[in-house]
Amino acid sequence: MPRPSSSSAALPIAHVVLRILIVLNWLMGAAILALLVVIPNEQWIMAAFKLSPSPEAERLVMGLRAIAVLGLAVIPLNYTVLKRLLAIVETVRAGDPFVAANAYRFQAIAWALLVLQLLSLVIGAIAKSVSTPAHPLHLDAGFSINGWLAVLLTFLLARVFAEGTLMREDLEGMV
Repeated sequence: MPRPSSSSAALPIAHVVLRILIVLNWLMGAAILALLVVIPNEQWIMAAFKLSPSPEAERLVMGLRAIAVLGLAVIPLNYTVLKRLLAIVETVRAGDPFVAANAYRFQAIAWALLVLQLLSLVIGAIAKSVSTPAHPLHLDAGFSINGWLAVLLTFLLARVFAEGTLMREDLEGMV
C-alpha cells in the first residue's frame, strides 16, 4: 500500500540530477561519436598530441580510437543505470519502494556496473599498452576498488529489495 513520501529535499534533487545526467550522457555519446567519425583524421590526432609519424604514434592513435569505441559502449550502460535509478526514485517519491520492479532494477544496475568495471579494465589495459615514456597516456581507468564494491553492494541491494518485497507481500497477506 503506497504511502506519501516525506518532504525530504533529496528526492526532488535526485530526480532533477538524474534527468540532467541522462542528457549529459547522450551529449557525451554524441561528442565521442563526433571524435570518431566527423572530426579526426590521423594527422589531426598526431598534431593534437604533438606526435611525429612513427610506428609508436600509429599505435597510440589506434589505441585512442579503440578507447573511443569502448567509450561509445559505455553510453547505453550509463543510460541503463540512470533510467533505472530514476524509476526507483519515482517509487520512493510515491511512498512504495519495496516492489519487485525495484529489485529487478537494482539487479540490472548491478549487471551494468559489472560490465562498466570490466570495460574500465580493458580501457586501462589499452592505455597502458599504447603509452610510452615520450607520450604517456594517463586515463582514469583500470581497477577501482570502489567500483567493484559498488557492484557488490548493488547486487546485495537487489537481493535486499527482493526479500523486502516478499516480506511485505507476506505481511499484507496476513492482514
